Amino acid sequence: MPTIAADDGDAATGPAPAQLDPDARIRLLPLTYLTEGDEVTVGCAATNSYAVLPEDGAGLLRRLGEGGTLGEAADWYRETYGETVDLAEFLEAIVDLGFVDTAGPTAEDTAGRTAGRPPAAPPPVRWARLGRIVFSPLSGLCFLALAALTAALMVRHRDLVPGNHDLFFTRYMTVMELVTFLGQFPLLLLHESFHALAGRRLGLASRLSVGRRLYYVVFLTEMDGLVTVPRRKRYLPMLAGMTADVLVIMVLTVCADATRRADGSLSLTGGILLALSYTTVLRLLWQFFFYIETDLYYVFVTVLGCVDLQGAARAVLRNRWYRLRRTPQRMTDPAVWHPRDRSVARWYSWLLLAGWTFSFASLGLIIIPVAVRVFSKVGGRLDDPGAQSVSGLLDSAVFLSLNLAQLCFALWLAVRAQRSRRAARTAATAGATAGTAATATTLS
Repeated sequence: MPTIAADDGDAATGPAPAQLDPDARIRLLPLTYLTEGDEVTVGCAATNSYAVLPEDGAGLLRRLGEGGTLGEAADWYRETYGETVDLAEFLEAIVDLGFVDTAGPTAEDTAGRTAGRPPAAPPPVRWARLGRIVFSPLSGLCFLALAALTAALMVRHRDLVPGNHDLFFTRYMTVMELVTFLGQFPLLLLHESFHALAGRRLGLASRLSVGRRLYYVVFLTEMDGLVTVPRRKRYLPMLAGMTADVLVIMVLTVCADATRRADGSLSLTGGILLALSYTTVLRLLWQFFFYIETDLYYVFVTVLGCVDLQGAARAVLRNRWYRLRRTPQRMTDPAVWHPRDRSVARWYSWLLLAGWTFSFASLGLIIIPVAVRVFSKVGGRLDDPGAQSVSGLLDSAVFLSLNLAQLCFALWLAVRAQRSRRAARTAATAGATAGTAATATTLS
């Protein structure tokens, strides 16, 4: 018998039919079907809900969507698969998923007058045309031409090559902090906008939010509908943000070179542009930390054909921990994971553990000691105001406030995420169903 599980999307819910009339028809919202092997990913853009179904479950859903009665669908399933389907349970699941048009005609009304009438298609997403222009072949040629120009300029002027020195374009720490911190926000939004545009050219809606990866605060673009797109078409939306980062680096570098003084040295404006370029380089390199679910992580799991590799790998690590503590009753049954996730998680879980170890070791051995040294220097300035000018004291106070504000925001996000996870676990325990959920794609 087919089984389904709801994902984390905003599914429209409604009551399941109390009694099943074999002559009734169920009116479904517009659905998309993506067949991969013996599984079918079914999605509903109207309710932003997606699920991975076995082939027989998707076939049954198609029969209902084509206007067949409940009795006809049940007969078709029995003749095709040689067993009886529990239609009441199946209908309850697709209602919970938001696949049924609960706001439209009832099953009884549909059985008589509107049977088989296709539901209205959802409105097209905005900015789809802009997305097609941005990622057109002509834009690709312009990108390559700009890359060639940037490379030539870096060969000619070595001071354009990104490096740590780019951050120190002024002796005032507050100016450095404001430029590298506030200046990144429009660049981060551009990164996420490229994700969104690459998805909207395929007709996919997206949402922008703020989240956390370990101790990093990040912007996130959620494109749940990407799971219903053929695998080969998913890579551009996933890599579009990194493409934007490379574009930013090249544009800032060319503009910095154009601001040179008569003697050939870089101006203050050029220094600021190179500082922003260097921080963008760091953000681009950060994408290779795939173990914290960066853009390259989603490319990685798409190539491997996984559904929720990160979740399965975490569960594998927890199971190993519980096994060491001799508490097997707390272990997760591997049968609840997707077969491909279960296979890959056996070795990926070790990479995940190594990545976490590297990040927290860097935090303890490099980031925290450097931060303590900087804060101690700033605190020393504030302790001895007589030895500092008004501008120096203001510089130290603003620098300290900005960094403390970032730390407090990261802690607040961590607390909020922990509460959300607890609520999700409670909900999953209260209403768990068999099957495999379609994991949302959240690009950072």
